[in-house]
Amino acid sequence: MSAWDRFTDAFFNVPIMLKYLPSIAQGFVLTVELAVLVVITGIAAGLGVAMLRSLGLRPLNWAIVFVVDLFRALPPLVIIVLIYFGLPSAGVSPSAFGATWASLALELMAFSEEIFWAGITAVPRGQWEAARSTGLSFGQTLRAVVLPQALRLTVPPLTNRTIAITKGTALGSVIGLAEILSQASSGESLSFNPSPLTLGAAAYLLLFLPVVALGRWIETKFAWKR
Repeated sequence: MSAWDRFTDAFFNVPIMLKYLPSIAQGFVLTVELAVLVVITGIAAGLGVAMLRSLGLRPLNWAIVFVVDLFRALPPLVIIVLIYFGLPSAGVSPSAFGATWASLALELMAFSEEIFWAGITAVPRGQWEAARSTGLSFGQTLRAVVLPQALRLTVPPLTNRTIAITKGTALGSVIGLAEILSQASSGESLSFNPSPLTLGAAAYLLLFLPVVALGRWIETKFAWKR
């Protein structure tokens, strides 16, 4: 057997790949569901917290900064392990899916809050004052004047951070979540052949290449015209 034959037999063994394709497809669907939930809840929570921070209540802002810095500092794997293995001692037993979702959503919330806050503070103070002088309330000014400008500024960094964090769905394999990496690793162990891992890598490319392309399009669409 030539070196090329050994390589293809090890990484592109078609019978083995076909055998484990259904399980990896199931992991693909689970990964997509998890990624969508993480993006929706994480970004929505980050925007909500940034809006609360804009109220300027000092004790509330201290609490927000502490929580945000905490989740920005902790590695996502540590958060997953703490939630999955730590909460049962408090009487709460999250599933592997729930623990992974919560940890990644909290991390995305922390980073997106800082991105949204940077966008809000980047809007000139005169915009606030002009809007308030027309009779708009604080909430109306924030919603109708400040946020549209701030969100446009936050698109590039928010897109990049969102993509980076959603790729962390693979960390769920550590606690037994049957996502792509877990299914591929299981197939590799049972078949004594890394071809399922190659199939898993292809599944990740199939999932995240369109996401990266969409992110690039969004950045171009909403970028300030020079």
